[in-house]
Amino acid sequence: MSISPPLQPPPGCEFKVLIVDDDRELCALIADYLKPLRYVVVAEHDGLAGAERALEEDFHAVILDVMLPGVDGYEVLRRIRSRSDVPILMLTARGEETDRIVGLEMGADDYLPKTFSSRELLARLRVVTRRRVVRPGMDVAREAETDLTVGPLRIHPGSRVASLDGVPLKLTALEFDLLMSLARARGRVKTRERLIEEIGERLYDGLDRSIDVHIWSLRRKLGDDPKAPRFIKTVRAIGYMLINPDGE
Repeated sequence: MSISPPLQPPPGCEFKVLIVDDDRELCALIADYLKPLRYVVVAEHDGLAGAERALEEDFHAVILDVMLPGVDGYEVLRRIRSRSDVPILMLTARGEETDRIVGLEMGADDYLPKTFSSRELLARLRVVTRRRVVRPGMDVAREAETDLTVGPLRIHPGSRVASLDGVPLKLTALEFDLLMSLARARGRVKTRERLIEEIGERLYDGLDRSIDVHIWSLRRKLGDDPKAPRFIKTVRAIGYMLINPDGE
């Protein structure tokens, strides 16, 4: 983890975050960085203890390491998800796509390789906690926004719920934001850079393909086939576009 100057949070916001990682030095670094930004940071260095604490207390987010001694992060994730929808940000030592996909399939909201910068960590935390943080005027603005309908897909900004054929979709905060961004630009291509700017709130370095993994997860939940897309079309080397399945 590299330390960068803090990004100031919106006024009036306070977050309670649980870190489950056996690397005590890393936990201390994260806590020191987030504390001035009005984050209350709690650390557990054992997977089982971390799972229990996540279920016993109310956290805005959990930062969970995959490589834990004894019970690994995936098992901790499974235990938390069996009883809680608290946003979970996974830390992966290798950052391999397989690790990312496994975590997302099991219910993680996002992931970071352990080479992350402090600014990137903060940006991702802000994204995954978006549905739990109430800011002045936010609810009014969301309720005022009209529902978006794309064929059998309906998106309600106020409640941050999307449904397909009347059945609610279990989307992470980031997946919902991705879907909203694509729906607002229906029929137009959104570049990866633009999506990351809108959703990830961080700089695009030209190498980050994390957006592709989240699109993959979103497609899976929509029952979409990338080879014959019904909703999300890949525009090679550029980005993605939401299309109308009814051809309207």
